[in-house]
Amino acid sequence: MAKYSKKASRKVEKVMHEKKRGTLRSGSGKKVTSRKQAIAIGLSEARKEGAKVPKKKTSRKKTTRKKSS
Repeated sequence: MAKYSKKASRKVEKVMHEKKRGTLRSGSGKKVTSRKQAIAIGLSEARKEGAKVPKKKTSRKKTTRKKSS
């Protein structure tokens, strides 16, 4: 299980309150309505402030190589 610092937890909590009040905006300026998006914004801000947050999960495309005969 991922370990998050208290600073990161507080940041996410603050962002969730903003979302509930309807004042949370995404990078493009649109209002955030998704809970998952709000959490992602909170973790991103905490990461920028130097809080202990695990690295982002990135999806890697598997490429298949063709066998040449």
